[in-house]
Amino acid sequence: MSHIVDRRKNDKGKSTGNRQKFLKRVESQIKKAIPDILSQESIKDSKTGGSVKVPVRGLDEPAFRHDPKTGKKQIVKPGNDRYNEGDRVPKPKAGGGGGGRGKGSNSPETSEDEFTVVLSREEFLQYFFDDLALPKMVKKLMDSTETFEMKRAGYTRDSVPSRLNVKTSFQQSLGRRLALKGVFDKKLQLLEEQLALITDPEERVGLELEIEKVKRQANTIPFFEDIDLRYNNFERVPVPVTSAVMFCIMDVSASMGYHEKDIAKRFFTLLYIFLTRLYKNVELVFIRHHTEAKEVTEEEFFNSRESGGTVVAPSLKLMDKIMRERYDENWNIYCCQASDGDVWSKEDAKECKNLVLETILPAIQYMAYIEINNKNRESDLWQAYNRISNDEDFSIRHINEVYEIWPVFQGLFRKRNDSDSGR
Repeated sequence: MSHIVDRRKNDKGKSTGNRQKFLKRVESQIKKAIPDILSQESIKDSKTGGSVKVPVRGLDEPAFRHDPKTGKKQIVKPGNDRYNEGDRVPKPKAGGGGGGRGKGSNSPETSEDEFTVVLSREEFLQYFFDDLALPKMVKKLMDSTETFEMKRAGYTRDSVPSRLNVKTSFQQSLGRRLALKGVFDKKLQLLEEQLALITDPEERVGLELEIEKVKRQANTIPFFEDIDLRYNNFERVPVPVTSAVMFCIMDVSASMGYHEKDIAKRFFTLLYIFLTRLYKNVELVFIRHHTEAKEVTEEEFFNSRESGGTVVAPSLKLMDKIMRERYDENWNIYCCQASDGDVWSKEDAKECKNLVLETILPAIQYMAYIEINNKNRESDLWQAYNRISNDEDFSIRHINEVYEIWPVFQGLFRKRNDSDSGR
């Protein structure tokens, strides 16, 4: 029987199989570290991978040991490059171990050793979004949906008459007729030269008949032959279907301080990474608003410093306008809105509620509203949205600190069961 041992190594010197087993063992610690990762300076770093500190405790490999009561025993320690069997091991000098000071085994303080696990981009994002998905994706699947369209791909000699390309066929015919006529003219010229040199009457009659035949052939060249015909050729080309769009609406008014804007940007950055990681064919529409609302680019959405008063309703009206102009009923439409809840007046909050209830929700799959302020204070916008919110179509959540982003994000985009999500 043959035994095959795979000794291939990855860039860290560990086999891929062993690495996967190891990551499985520390999976719970990695997931616990996610809120700390979101609290770092830049969450966009997760797009290229990252490192996670994991406690050493519980990672010891199981091993067989000799019973210490049986007397003699042999122990094999890996990595020994100094001693052989029978050598005497020198006793460490006094104080060499540090005298028991510090957070060691004799310290009254409890400590926990840690080591760092370096994750690749794919591994990193897998732990982020493994249990998350866009809810109610019922119209068209995004993961692998494709449509096909026919595109021109040159010409072919065999096809149906309706695809005949007259211009190209005529060019082929003209070239063929000119070539054949040149051949006949050359042959006719040679025959006439021979006729001028022949004096025998019988030979002249035969040569004259041949000349008449060549003239008749030159004058009766067919205008079109099958070899001239060219037909338009078409190929079936796959075209990916972009069947989902996410509207990202962020309040950038003066009431949104640095802390509030930082949380909003972290949330939308996490949402951006989530969508582009799980779904290849998805569009994002970025809307910023203060007293006015406008659609902006991704760069401007995250980095612009423009600010002003607070009127929320225009952002929802702009979203409705964009939906009607660009996205028909075949699209899965989603919306995430982030604000501190401050509005110009209660009428603005009431108008927002009516817009969401009567215009936005009937046309989209799911909407989430994130209010960034102290949970003890309910804003006018929160109170208005709270009257129409539910966990199926319209969810509202509070966030006040950075560490709350991840639990809220998980709650909003957790995977539903088949009856809830339609997936």
